Amino acid sequence: MADTSEYATDALVSPDWLEEHLDEFGDDDPEYRLVEADIEYEESYAEGHIPNAIGFGWGTHLQDSTQRDILKKDQFAEIMGEAGITEDSTVVLYGDEWNQWAAYTYWQFKYYGHEDVHLLDGGRVYWEENDYPMTTDEPNFPEREYDVSGPFDNIRIYREGVEDALEVDVPLVDVRSVAEYRGEKIAPEGSRETAQRAGHIPGAQNITWSENLKENGRFKSRAELEDLYADYGITGDSEVITYCRIGERSSITWVTLHELLGYEDVRNYDGSWTEWGNLIRSPVEVETDDPATLATEG
Repeated sequence: MADTSEYATDALVSPDWLEEHLDEFGDDDPEYRLVEADIEYEESYAEGHIPNAIGFGWGTHLQDSTQRDILKKDQFAEIMGEAGITEDSTVVLYGDEWNQWAAYTYWQFKYYGHEDVHLLDGGRVYWEENDYPMTTDEPNFPEREYDVSGPFDNIRIYREGVEDALEVDVPLVDVRSVAEYRGEKIAPEGSRETAQRAGHIPGAQNITWSENLKENGRFKSRAELEDLYADYGITGDSEVITYCRIGERSSITWVTLHELLGYEDVRNYDGSWTEWGNLIRSPVEVETDDPATLATEG
């Protein structure tokens, strides 16, 4: 789709392509659907969004908040159907914070077998900064039936799988900030601390999620991305595991490796540091003499 042919798949659409096709996303027919995915979507989406976009919130539409897990199969089908999306819809996703939440949504769509799903390259930031059209009008599409074909666990890994991977030296990519990786912080600035310990999974390499992007928020070229990961010995000839704090930043790296570079065996550990950093006796590495900790008195 659009001018993204250098990559392994058509995962990305350009802002120019989307602007040219906006009217198609406003039709009641479910062939095309545009979705903005944010963590605080009630505020950002209400203030303005791309015309004909549906609003999804991470905690409201994309998570089972009780279990702190992705949506179950029937929940995913219900949310998509209520939004007027079918399994055959061409879905374009975008969001704030450099597409972190949109990438997580993209990964969840793929987990449940939705083939025709794409990311807007540059996300909301690039769209706004380059004066593409915005609106406060909210579309209201007829409900549809959504038939889920997944889940496909070949793109997801659980704690037990990560533990097994450590035994055979599978490459792990910790996409968090350097301070989080080193153990100086448990969570990014302004985010709630969801783990008891700081540090990283032993053997993980720190390639931050933002290294996949240019300064304007759009993805680097395929050649640049291949060179970036090759410097860490990641060339697509073995399994790779990505993780962050809650699975959203690591989804950007999963998209980069699996979709843009075409590396086949890439799995996102969406339990990430929220799970690992709360496990008793789980192995943790730090690279600071004063690792961040939460008070545990009483």
